[in-house]
Amino acid sequence: MNNNSVYEKILAEVNSKQRRPPSDVEHQIQVACVQWFRYQYSKLSLNLFAVPNGGQRGKAQAGKLKAEGVLAGVSDLILLVASNGYYGLLIEMKTDKGKQSESQKHWQQHIEQYGYKYVVCRSLDDFQKEINDYLHSILTQL
Repeated sequence: MNNNSVYEKILAEVNSKQRRPPSDVEHQIQVACVQWFRYQYSKLSLNLFAVPNGGQRGKAQAGKLKAEGVLAGVSDLILLVASNGYYGLLIEMKTDKGKQSESQKHWQQHIEQYGYKYVVCRSLDDFQKEINDYLHSILTQL
């Protein structure tokens, strides 16, 4: 099975599970990206994880999460693999028209000072390119 048919299968699976409103596009992209990554880089599947910072919560739940350490602006996905002189790759998922919030921009500036690479991905293609470029130097070790 070639890569294009694998990606098309992943996207079709994500889109066929249930019909989602257009506001859920960022979620759909992120799901496809994570599925592709876990298929393509199965040895690193535990190194990529989501940070559930978004969503609507009541005041009590938001307070509990904040007390537990949730921070506004943290990227959607974190890849804990050192490569290309960086300690890890932090990925913010956005739609074509999505914009970073001020807290996301602030967190990006802060974390980049400490040797992490931060990128914004707007599609599965963006994500694949960023991941492949980032992991290129260590691919022979996988």
